[in-house]
Amino acid sequence: MRSTRLAAISLSIAGALLLGGLGTSLLASQREARVEAAYPPAGEFLTVDGVRIHAVVAGQGPDLVLIHGAHGSARDFTFDFMDRLTDRYRVIVFDRPGLGWSGRADPAYASVFSGGAESPAEQARLLSKAAAMLGAERPIVVGHSFGGIVALAWALDHDPAAVVSLAGVAMPWPGDLGWIYTVNGTALGGAVVPPFITAYATEARLRDAVEATFAPQSAPDGYAAHIGPRMPVRRDVFRANARQVNTLRPHVVEMAKRYPSLDLPIEIVHGIEDTTVPLTIHSGPFSEIVESVNLVTLDRVGHMPHHVAPDVAVAAIDRAASRAGLR
Repeated sequence: MRSTRLAAISLSIAGALLLGGLGTSLLASQREARVEAAYPPAGEFLTVDGVRIHAVVAGQGPDLVLIHGAHGSARDFTFDFMDRLTDRYRVIVFDRPGLGWSGRADPAYASVFSGGAESPAEQARLLSKAAAMLGAERPIVVGHSFGGIVALAWALDHDPAAVVSLAGVAMPWPGDLGWIYTVNGTALGGAVVPPFITAYATEARLRDAVEATFAPQSAPDGYAAHIGPRMPVRRDVFRANARQVNTLRPHVVEMAKRYPSLDLPIEIVHGIEDTTVPLTIHSGPFSEIVESVNLVTLDRVGHMPHHVAPDVAVAAIDRAASRAGLR
């Protein structure tokens, strides 16, 4: 009799979990459909080695590629920064593989239960080929945050004219990245957690996350509405981002061994109060081992220098262009 009751209780719990999971999945799908309708692709699609890459292109002049950071998309640059450059550069803004509207570099990475993700080298290979398809053979490559390490991978393997890093990842870091990356970087955690975040993350919580990225400043008026804070928490995109970040450090360790060979113009702008990608761990040590680096540090600025101090970031790009003989 007792075993019958236990079986009934177990079936009830299993049924409740199943219904809850189905309800969460349905709500996540509905939210994804709404946000994708509100934020459709703003540019064109290129197919590179079978991978769909989304690019926004505008302007005339020397070729300039902009690569966004973690939890981001091309919209971070199209909000305001791109328009500051199109009068004298042909600007190409990519969605990195797996983020925004771009596809995964390998179908295996798209598996719900895969812990793997695109390395900086894989991303640089795809984006450099996409740039070449657009006629940009040796562009200036600008990377923000995670985009900074992709820009450096581009420099190591694909001969750009120059690199500009905006609060970019450059060096191995001590410690871990926090529970959200650890859990979602695993096969099981990445399968289970994202649907709940997609379905139940509130608008207030998402806007708080945007504001935290800009600390100690505030996000510009209209920034959150432009980027669409729900776009990065779509299930597949959230997994891609978490796994790319979670698997990044070993790639950076190997890349750092090759940094002394870099001799192209490299400009860096980094906020002293950046706690996301700390200056003292990344740009500072990197500038000491690569002779071609010009490092500009900004007092009272955090992780978003291209929005908080856009004139400084634009000046760094112009210097890179001049150093590369493009202006």
